[in-house]
Amino acid sequence: MAIHENLLGGPPPTHLPDDPEPRELLAGGAAPSDVAAKYPTSSLAWAQLADDAFDQGRVVESYAYARTGYHRGLDSLRRAGWKGHGPVPFEHEPNRGFLRALHALARAAQTIGEQDEYERCSTFLRDSSPTAADTLT
Repeated sequence: MAIHENLLGGPPPTHLPDDPEPRELLAGGAAPSDVAAKYPTSSLAWAQLADDAFDQGRVVESYAYARTGYHRGLDSLRRAGWKGHGPVPFEHEPNRGFLRALHALARAAQTIGEQDEYERCSTFLRDSSPTAADTLT
């Protein structure tokens, strides 16, 4: 039996392809807005913009950045074979941008009182990656 064999019969985990350039630029201190402009499909850059805006009290901007990162991530997941459900492991680093954007969207939605969106995103995050749901607080 393979170590990662799915015994429950659900879809296999989705692992996004690595895109190291945005991650390396952000780690090196590049402005997230510059990274998002250069790599607009990077959920990680949009998630960082969402986190920065939220930390500065700009919740509506955070919501908009997070929604962009979330939708860019959905596009990437679909290109990677994801069928709308199934695991998106946080342990796989390229998945983290999408998961961070999803978390940021839930957080901003809750803050502005959009309870249905908060619950939907929170459930989606937990269903995709319990580790992400527990880690991203």
